Amino acid sequence: MVFKTLIDVESLQALLGGCPQLCIVDCRFDLMHPESGRQAYLEAHIPGARYADLNRDLSAPAAQGTGRHPLPQAEVFAARVRELGIGNHTQVVAYDDANSSFAARLWWMLRWLGHDAVAVLDGGFKAWTAAGGARESGEAAVAAAVTAEHFTPRVRAESVVSTAEVERALRDGTALLVDARAAERFAGTVEPIDPVAGHVPGAVSHPFSVNLAADGRFLPQALLERRWRERLAGAPPDTLIAMCGSGVTACHHLLSLEAAGLPGGRLYAGSWSEWISDPRRPVARG
Repeated sequence: MVFKTLIDVESLQALLGGCPQLCIVDCRFDLMHPESGRQAYLEAHIPGARYADLNRDLSAPAAQGTGRHPLPQAEVFAARVRELGIGNHTQVVAYDDANSSFAARLWWMLRWLGHDAVAVLDGGFKAWTAAGGARESGEAAVAAAVTAEHFTPRVRAESVVSTAEVERALRDGTALLVDARAAERFAGTVEPIDPVAGHVPGAVSHPFSVNLAADGRFLPQALLERRWRERLAGAPPDTLIAMCGSGVTACHHLLSLEAAGLPGGRLYAGSWSEWISDPRRPVARG
């Protein structure tokens, strides 16, 4: 069985014992303390897991006119994918301890490169430890037999939307721009990270936390689908563009849409932090 959206703890435990082409990737990260994720990984992680850092592995360096976490060039990221031991036929499982927001970034990026056999551990590391899952410490070795397998990217360029395309889609009314940030950040009443508060005029607020139950797991498929259909209000899923502060938690929305059986949404990779890089672009509040 190939897992393409979510995987539960029991299914991952079964894979650990019987799937030779399995790569588990620890994506734990803290925006305010960037080194803490890797330190947590070294202290304890799921057996065999490798670590992917949001800043170093899942983003390119920020530059003038970009958001805080711009996408790396596809071939640069593909090279890192190979280093992690991921080949064309590898089942990848990503996890974190932040409601799957960083794991969803890796999930989306692998899909962007055309690799569909990737899933996010539902409930993350907390669910794994709560179920008594095995843990190990230190750096996991990547087996030579795994690294030898080739990874060939098949880039889905259409899954990414530029700022110019967002502006055009909003002007033409051809897309629904959904902002995954917390409601207070969308409204502009609180802004702990970016230098300008508010939202893109025409965007709608849909915090990524509404995808989750109280225990940090994703809502059941039927409930996710109902909530997303209410948000779409009859619009096709492929008209949805997900954004957030820097293109990370927006991937949580795209994962939840896929889990709900509503594929086709696209990512505004630059998101709010790129939008405000040009002071000529309008800002809405409230």
